[in-house]
Amino acid sequence: MTISAKDVQKLRMLTDTPMMDAKKALEEANGDFEKAKDILRKKGQAKAAKKAVRETREGLISCYIHNGKIGVLIEVNSETDFVARNEKFKDFVHNVAMHIAAASPAYLTREDVPKDVLLKEKGIFNEQLKSQNKPAEILEKIVAGKIEKFYSENVLLDQSYIKDDSKTVKDLTTEIIAILGENVQIRRFTRYQIGD
Repeated sequence: MTISAKDVQKLRMLTDTPMMDAKKALEEANGDFEKAKDILRKKGQAKAAKKAVRETREGLISCYIHNGKIGVLIEVNSETDFVARNEKFKDFVHNVAMHIAAASPAYLTREDVPKDVLLKEKGIFNEQLKSQNKPAEILEKIVAGKIEKFYSENVLLDQSYIKDDSKTVKDLTTEIIAILGENVQIRRFTRYQIGD
């Protein structure tokens, strides 16, 4: 199948990928744009996984203030100062700060959740389920599901992204790594709210 330059350009605009990558994806997908986008996403995620181990010593500290009532201070690291000055990187940092203001995560990663907090949550869930006369293994699965929900509500990287709930903040980070070609890590954040 012959792929036109117009189709390649259209896919590049939709996915923000290099011309040759867009052309190869269209050829692999026999001209199907949706399949080509999926192919590029998978390749981008694979590349991002390789880059995720590289050291990040540059980056950006940014802030977001919402109506003078909520403020977020965030540090996002990149490998080079060149990427830290890139508009797409700056937009990513701004969007994550906005997300933090709206979604109010308590922790950055699952590993940041203190063990005593998890034990307390499990205790509460077990107490709620006591009256349900179900086998222990079923109760265990229900508690595990509730812990996953706890993570998705309280851990930044596990939260559904406020601008597109089909992806998590971790997915958004993987996408920016694939686009920029460098490792990017959300290092830390602080959220302030009037009265808290």
